Amino acid sequence: MIQQNGLTLAYIGDAYYELLVRKHLIDKKITKVKNLHEAAIKYTSSVNQAKAARVLIEEVYTEDELLIFKRGRNQNASHKPKNTDIATYNTSTGFEAVIGYHFLNNDLERINKIMDEVKKILE
Repeated sequence: MIQQNGLTLAYIGDAYYELLVRKHLIDKKITKVKNLHEAAIKYTSSVNQAKAARVLIEEVYTEDELLIFKRGRNQNASHKPKNTDIATYNTSTGFEAVIGYHFLNNDLERINKIMDEVKKILE
């Protein structure tokens, strides 16, 4: 596989993570779209992604995942975040980069393990 830059990994990681969150919420029997959206924010906001990332860094990520996280976190995005500070936004971008890395390497088992930890952290 071609080595992707951190923002590319975060781009695909964001999309796949969003899909996993939506499936998780539907599995929880949440059926109204308004309620689904409100519940999804708990998982997808940059603040909560950064919160999960900090725990994952300390307790879950491997050395390779830490390198991927840093690659995503340290990339310079061309836009400024609207609803959070730059450090939080960069931390959430690093989190998404790890998801994207595993998705592109078809390591869905590892993503599921990370998601299990994220659910514990955020629920």
